[in-house]
Amino acid sequence: MLPDWAIEKIRTEFTRRPGRLPSPLLKVSIRDAAPGMDARSRCTTYTGNPEDTPSGTPVLLAELQPDTLPEGPLASAVNEMPGAMEDGWPGFFYRAHRLLPAGGLLLLATRQRRDTRGFTDPLGSLVAAARTAGFRYLQHIVITHAHAVEDQLVPDPPADASPGVTHSDLVVLSAIHHA
Repeated sequence: MLPDWAIEKIRTEFTRRPGRLPSPLLKVSIRDAAPGMDARSRCTTYTGNPEDTPSGTPVLLAELQPDTLPEGPLASAVNEMPGAMEDGWPGFFYRAHRLLPAGGLLLLATRQRRDTRGFTDPLGSLVAAARTAGFRYLQHIVITHAHAVEDQLVPDPPADASPGVTHSDLVVLSAIHHA
């Protein structure tokens, strides 16, 4: 979903911390939100240069395909153990939170969806579900699908993008754990 240059930039900017060896970047491509989504999601590990030995907590990059995202607010079942048995996006955020230590990073990459029903932008619902699961919103980065030609940007959307989509969104979240 993200161009290769964007993944490389994410790897360089978010996996390196002063005084530490680089952390691996785990990219999870999520194509559906049905029960068992975690088992079907494809995962790729980016470790950087072959001479680097990645260590520490991985940075988790979740690429959320637009047609898997809700058109409205995310529903969450009320449960004595939130996230324990939930499916869909609320469950995903609870499980991702349990994987990351305090300060661990979850990066959400997605883009809007345009179809016959109109325009859908799921970021508000996704951030709300992530915050409920224990993440802090840090930053929103826009990744433009374009390339420079002289003094202009020429759209270069991904082949699978809806018509008119010219950017992807990257939301940076940090795991909060209370003592």
